[in-house]
Amino acid sequence: MNRITPNLWFKGNAEEAVNFYLSIFPEGKIIDRSYYPKEGLLDFQKPFAGKVLTISFELFNQQFTAINAGDEFTFNESISFNISCKDQAEIDYYWEKLTAEGGFESVCGWCKDKYGLSWQINPENIDQILLKPGAWERLLQMKKINIDGLKKS
Repeated sequence: MNRITPNLWFKGNAEEAVNFYLSIFPEGKIIDRSYYPKEGLLDFQKPFAGKVLTISFELFNQQFTAINAGDEFTFNESISFNISCKDQAEIDYYWEKLTAEGGFESVCGWCKDKYGLSWQINPENIDQILLKPGAWERLLQMKKINIDGLKKS
């Protein structure tokens, strides 16, 4: 069990979101589910009576909790998850999957998925690559990272 677990607030579609992530990340799994009670809820909770409240799940051995709630809160770029990729094929894979179905590209290896969650998709040795002359300037011109493009002289 992780000592720190990110809790992700979804707008009534936590189960859909978790299934989306599990379809992308190898070896991902659901750990547990909890449900809203059917009675005794506050007014704003009543539409969720008996439905999933939280889903604990794991991606790359990192545990997350998806909270199924209303639209009071939204994701923004102040929180993102970095995926360290071994090669360009992995970068391409995660970029394609996470920007699909309404996700979108940003800059410097950042993108958002269709739920608004921000991701950074980088080569695992990005710190070393950025030491090459001109690499930082080339990175600033990219959306999805192209490793060969960063390394060129």
